[in-house]
Amino acid sequence: MSFVTSRQEGAVLTLTLNRPEALNALNEQVLDDLSAALDAVDLSAVRCLVFTGAGEKAFAAGADIAAMADITRSEAAAFSRRGNDVFRRIETFSLPTIAAVNGYALGGGCELAMACDIRLCSENAVFGQPEVTLGITPGFGGTQRLMRLVGMGRARELIFSARNVKAAEALQIGLVNAVYAPEELLPAAKKLAERIARNAPIAVRACKAAMNEGIDLPMDEAIDAEIREFSGCFETEDQKRGMTGFLNKQKNIEFYNR
Repeated sequence: MSFVTSRQEGAVLTLTLNRPEALNALNEQVLDDLSAALDAVDLSAVRCLVFTGAGEKAFAAGADIAAMADITRSEAAAFSRRGNDVFRRIETFSLPTIAAVNGYALGGGCELAMACDIRLCSENAVFGQPEVTLGITPGFGGTQRLMRLVGMGRARELIFSARNVKAAEALQIGLVNAVYAPEELLPAAKKLAERIARNAPIAVRACKAAMNEGIDLPMDEAIDAEIREFSGCFETEDQKRGMTGFLNKQKNIEFYNR
C-alpha cells in the first residue's frame, strides 16, 4: 500500500499524503513513497504539483515519533538525510509546487510545506517546529528554510520556543501566501495550479531555476543566472508562440511541454 496517492487533472498533479489514521506522520515508507511519486511524474504532461494531506485533521503532523524513539545517532543521521534528500528534491523539482495545508503541519509537515514553492492553508491550519520539546532539533530542513521565509529573528523565536502558529499569523509573517475556508482550500490550490499550467512551461521552469540558484548567490552572480535562464528561453517554440501571439493580440495562447 502506498502512503502517497496521485491524481492528475489536466496538467495538474495532486499528491496526497495518505496516512490519516496517523495524521499523515512521516516515516521512512512515506518518504520513499514521496520519492517514488516524484519519479513517476510525467514531465511531458504535468506542469504543476499540489501536495496535500488526507483527512480533515492534518497535512502532516510531523515525523513518526514512535519510529524514532529508540534509533541510534547514526540511524538518526540516515533518517534526517533521507528526509532532506526528498524535500530538497521537491524544492529543486523542475515543476512549480504548491502545498495545500489542511490542519496540522508540525515538524516534518511544516518542513514539507516549506520545501514547496507556494503555501496555501486552511483557516484551521497550525504550523510549528516542536522538536526542542522532544530533545532534538528540526531534522528535515526546518532550521534553514524557516529563517529564509520569515527572517532570522522570528525563526529563532519559533524554533527555540516551539510555539505553534495559526493560519492568520502564518499569513502575517509570510509563511503562507493565502488562507481559505477548509472546503475552499484544495479548489483554490488547483485553480492557482491551473493558472500556472496555462503559462509557457519552459519559461516557468526557467524562472524557478533562476530563483533557486540565485537566492544563495551574491547579486552579480544571481543576475548572471537570470541572464542565462532568460536567454535560454529564446529560439524556443514557446517564446515564438508567446511573442507572436502578443503582437497579433491573440488571447489564450496554447503552449506545449518540452
